[in-house]
Amino acid sequence: MQTVRRAIVIGNGFAGAENQCIGLVRALGLSHKYTLYRVTRPRGGINGRFHWLPVFVHKRLEQVVKWIRGFSRIQGKKVVPIQDGEKDVLEADARHIAKVARETFQRDGPTLVVASGRDTIPISSSIKHLAPERVFVIQIQHPRSRLHRFDLVITPRHDYYPLTPEAQRQVPWFLRRWVTPRKPPEKHVADSVALRSAASSWHDELSSLPKPLLVVSIGGPTSRCSYGADFAKQLAASLHNVLPTCGSLRISFSRRTPKTVSDILVSELANHPKVYIWNGEGPNPHMGHLAWADAFVITADSVSMLSEACSTGKPVYVFGAELCTWKFADFLKSLQDRGAVRPFTGRENITESWHSPLNDTKEAADEVIKKLAERGWRLQ
Repeated sequence: MQTVRRAIVIGNGFAGAENQCIGLVRALGLSHKYTLYRVTRPRGGINGRFHWLPVFVHKRLEQVVKWIRGFSRIQGKKVVPIQDGEKDVLEADARHIAKVARETFQRDGPTLVVASGRDTIPISSSIKHLAPERVFVIQIQHPRSRLHRFDLVITPRHDYYPLTPEAQRQVPWFLRRWVTPRKPPEKHVADSVALRSAASSWHDELSSLPKPLLVVSIGGPTSRCSYGADFAKQLAASLHNVLPTCGSLRISFSRRTPKTVSDILVSELANHPKVYIWNGEGPNPHMGHLAWADAFVITADSVSMLSEACSTGKPVYVFGAELCTWKFADFLKSLQDRGAVRPFTGRENITESWHSPLNDTKEAADEVIKKLAERGWRLQ
């Protein structure tokens, strides 16, 4: 029986998608034996208008635009910095990854490939095509069609919102094949190993804070969950209301947070003695917050932040759910129906404890182990 000893993670530059892959790799016991590659899109200028295009088309178009403008031709592979300055991440190259998997198979065994996000689909499926007997390819988030290109597809529940009658009424019939998955769902990530490690790493800074510690994670508006200054003012007022029941309150913003939103929250809360606001400098406290928080307030726009907070088994409150539409709204409703989250109103007593953890990562890992066994492979 062949043994899987290493993994390749293919990310798209978004922390939420990449954390799902890394969480699964950790759950499979390969936390120190994976390499991260990344699929990157051109950014800046008019590139924001082309995000709907396939990546390879977008890159070709950028080359044409630069040629027209008199720029020199784009050079080979890019290297982009990973979050928190850990190390540089190479641009994902399907031919190179497949070649290494083939050449090292006899010595190191099969390679596990885990990818997440629409932009990674061409790369992961190409690796499977180029080295079918040497890799096991997992695609997180539904690729919509041709599932035979992957060994396993792991699908968050909200990917299946387009199948519901409500969604079908919103999608023109001629577009349904492009937005509707064809197969039934599997499962959807901060795992216990990562949280134990983060608890140790952040012990000196967070363990001595007065309890309960309320962590507030702010994402950013999307086309399906839009908000701005009024949203920020309402959130600031609600947080002021619960401060008497908090020992400490820590706020962090994401790269997507608009300056108007962050400025309002900083001006309203930064001077309160119980409040600390991360300014984006130094190590990102996200994993430390997950490990040490007693409760969370998460903005409704971020599926990944909500999923990670829910996996901790601590109270999770959602702010702004009423602003969300489409599958965001369905995802939030599913969490509320399962008792995993509650709406944040500003009338909560943060000392109250409730909730049970959602550990879909373990279920996904169990499914991977089962599918590997069917191939005659096992994990180290």
